[in-house]
Amino acid sequence: MAESFDPRETARYQRHFSLTGFGPVGQERLKAATVLVVGAGGLGCPALLYLAAAGVGRIVVVDDDRVEASNLQRQTLFTEADVGDLKAAAAARRLTALNSLIRVEGRAVRFNRGNAIELVSACDVVVDGSDNFATRYLVNDACVLAGKPFVFGAVQGFEGQLSVFNWRNGPTYRCLFPEPPAAGTVPNCAEAGVLGVLPGLIGTAQACEAIKLLAGIGEPLSGRLLLWDALAMTVRTVALDPDPASRAITGLPPEGYGETCAVPDEIPMEIEPEVLRTATKLPQLMDVREGWERAQGAINPSVHVPLGRLERGEADKELATLDPEAPLVVYCAHGRRSLRAAAILRDRHGFKQVSSLRGGFSEY
Repeated sequence: MAESFDPRETARYQRHFSLTGFGPVGQERLKAATVLVVGAGGLGCPALLYLAAAGVGRIVVVDDDRVEASNLQRQTLFTEADVGDLKAAAAARRLTALNSLIRVEGRAVRFNRGNAIELVSACDVVVDGSDNFATRYLVNDACVLAGKPFVFGAVQGFEGQLSVFNWRNGPTYRCLFPEPPAAGTVPNCAEAGVLGVLPGLIGTAQACEAIKLLAGIGEPLSGRLLLWDALAMTVRTVALDPDPASRAITGLPPEGYGETCAVPDEIPMEIEPEVLRTATKLPQLMDVREGWERAQGAINPSVHVPLGRLERGEADKELATLDPEAPLVVYCAHGRRSLRAAAILRDRHGFKQVSSLRGGFSEY
């Protein structure tokens, strides 16, 4: 088996070669494997680094986003020089520089119903580094249909989750969460916040589970959900039983995956930043960003009510200062949270002329 490695590989992977229970056989399995990583964000970055360093022969990175300065707090695959570049391209450059012995394919596309089955079918293991429920359910269903295992990770605040799904008839993601949450009930896309080091911990653990699956070593985290509390630095696992109904999938439905940051069915009116900038008289304004975001700049005068407080009905004092009959423009950072807030103001509080600032404060 060692004859299949050239001198550069032998020098690079010698610690694996000498590892009892892994050795050249395990390394050969990594070399022959393909791993699909969905999302090059907080989870995907550390997973990608360690999969590449370990010598996984082919890595496919799927992400249509671009690197932003705010990513650098936790997405250590990127540098300041990468800001503005496509994440898939920047990731491929960095991983190839880390290990030129492997093949890295960066695909700047969104993982969707049109390409999910093709991408999943062409790999051995999927590492799910997505940050929204819609993609997680799509990854799960595509893996069930294609018969591929996937390594799940999720983080929020100071807590992380990890498991292996669809491994040898073990539980799927739908055994944990049978159906997506109702639209707008989980504010992931509202920058709820995460301790920067936490995705590094969970993403690295995802790489570990993927390597175990590929090399055929150890006991995969199938049938168990690992819960990591970074504040208390405690880790516990919860047993998860398979539900045969979770495999009753015959195809990818045209809709029904839900959206963490979904826009309400009746989309509120939007106003262009240029229209607001050139207005001779500003309308009523409401800022639904978090306090730390507002501290970096705001459109004034504006009432400040973070979206979470508005959703929980804790904004009566601020709302009392506004006229529900007069025009009101709601804004956030990028124009997503403000759509949700505008719908709440219209449906729950009777604001008749409420609109959302397209593109948010960043465009303004």
